[in-house]
Amino acid sequence: MKFVKESVINASAEKVFAFHEAPDAFERLQPPWQTTEIVEPPASLEVGTRVLLRVKVGPFWQTILAEHVAYEPGKMFADRMLKGPFADWLHRHIVTPRGDDQCVLTDDIEYELPLGILGRTFGACFARRNLERLFEFRHQVTREACGAAE
Repeated sequence: MKFVKESVINASAEKVFAFHEAPDAFERLQPPWQTTEIVEPPASLEVGTRVLLRVKVGPFWQTILAEHVAYEPGKMFADRMLKGPFADWLHRHIVTPRGDDQCVLTDDIEYELPLGILGRTFGACFARRNLERLFEFRHQVTREACGAAE
């Protein structure tokens, strides 16, 4: 399955990418409606960096372990979920310049739900709604952090 969220940000690509590299960016991008414990925050965006989270889903805690698998400074970084609620997850964060003071922020995610056809049949709409909500929030946080609120 595939999910893509794109937003035009009224800030330079350099500024938007620098926001993602900031030590507190990952924490700031966590939505307030989701109970999350950041056990091991990312030390950088470089390949091999790991992130360990605990997320509360209903009454249960879910462990998520992700590792950065690609990094092009100023342009793109990607992470792969090694453990978590998805059977497969590859997330590319792409920042594309659009002139000197504007860029396009793209979150491109390839994922598979657990339980094969059952997961796709009964979970696809739920997963898509949650991804839409999460990445709308994250793009808004990025806009505000880069001084580009609309």
